[in-house]
Amino acid sequence: MKICCLLGKVSVIISDYGQRNRGSLDAKSPQFQQNSCGAHRCRQRPGNEARLLWEIGRDGVEVRELRSRLGIDSDYLSRVLRSLERQGLVMTRADREDQRVRRASLTRAGLNERKELDRRSNELALSILEALSARQRDRLMTAMGEVERLLQASMVCFAIEDPTSADARWCFNQYFAELNRRFEGGFDPGLSISADPQELTSPMGLLLIARLHGRPIGCGALKFHQRRPAELKRMWIAPAARGLGVGRRLLGELERTAGEAGVVVLRLETNRALSEAIALYKRSGYVEVKAFNAEPYAHHWFEKTLGKKAQTGRVQ
Repeated sequence: MKICCLLGKVSVIISDYGQRNRGSLDAKSPQFQQNSCGAHRCRQRPGNEARLLWEIGRDGVEVRELRSRLGIDSDYLSRVLRSLERQGLVMTRADREDQRVRRASLTRAGLNERKELDRRSNELALSILEALSARQRDRLMTAMGEVERLLQASMVCFAIEDPTSADARWCFNQYFAELNRRFEGGFDPGLSISADPQELTSPMGLLLIARLHGRPIGCGALKFHQRRPAELKRMWIAPAARGLGVGRRLLGELERTAGEAGVVVLRLETNRALSEAIALYKRSGYVEVKAFNAEPYAHHWFEKTLGKKAQTGRVQ
């Protein structure tokens, strides 16, 4: 096991844990400075600047995503970015595909600075871990891997979003591609019962997107039919996010949102190839019923009567 690999986990876990309560975190507070510095405090650079160099990374990032990750206001972020620009470490410019979006990237000097910060971080990790035996380090790595996954799960957020947005289209395309791989004979969205953008927009329906660090990792949708049972559609979680309980939480958010809209019965259909989805629905109280539609790709039909508990939640 490489020490730098363990350091990477240490840094990510500490950084992410420090971001959990983004809404109450002030970038100018001692907490932000401490979490920003971490192993970089041995370098003579303000902690907020070191943190931004790390978050921008080798590939660059949209400024709005930086703001979302760190939970800081745009004025403060702009001041720190301008400071890094004056030092020749960062440049910000309009995105090529969307001129309204600003993107931050590291210059050659910025990449060298980030590399030096990483080197010093590794030195600090070595000084911390050298007292441990190889077996102890392996145990620590296993434990930290579990801690990291749990912290990642706790930071997933859900929100109602426009089904025509780029992130929504990405989720749908990933969902369709997976169904095409897993279904016997493939999958053609044009042959399936519709769940078009207009059907997933209020008052006809809605789309929920799950995000981690601002990036989409899953989706689920509802179609409303006035007093008749509502339909659950487009339920999908990115493979990298599976095992974190995101699917269970997303299903719960959809149920609560449906309950708030006055839905009494929620229905869904699914394919026999999606065994993990079927298991989730059964664990969540869905009962298999006779076919209630002519979905050509369905082998199982489920429904659930929403109780008071399902009708008291709130989607932020």
